[in-house]
Amino acid sequence: MINVIASIQIKEGQLSDFIGIFKSNIPTVLKEKGCIEYVPTIDVPTGFPPQELNPGGVTIIEKWDSLDNLMAHLSAPHMIEYKEKTKDLVEKMSVKVLKEV
Repeated sequence: MINVIASIQIKEGQLSDFIGIFKSNIPTVLKEKGCIEYVPTIDVPTGFPPQELNPGGVTIIEKWDSLDNLMAHLSAPHMIEYKEKTKDLVEKMSVKVLKEV
């Protein structure tokens, strides 16, 4: 199992637009071979001392059955279209690709 944690910082005032575009792409991604989970999340204030809140941040949680299927996802036509639609909304992004041990 491959897990992906993508941290995306959205430009100020653009969060709603980004979430709308992202959510419209979810059904297509979930139909991809090997996709198990594909969910956008935002921070929830909890008061936990180590928690760092990021009001403009979106964390994408993905699960794939293989690295090959994840790699195919990245070059899928709908993902290229998604990247084009969101490129002016994203300030920065980082990705962690993890496997279970």
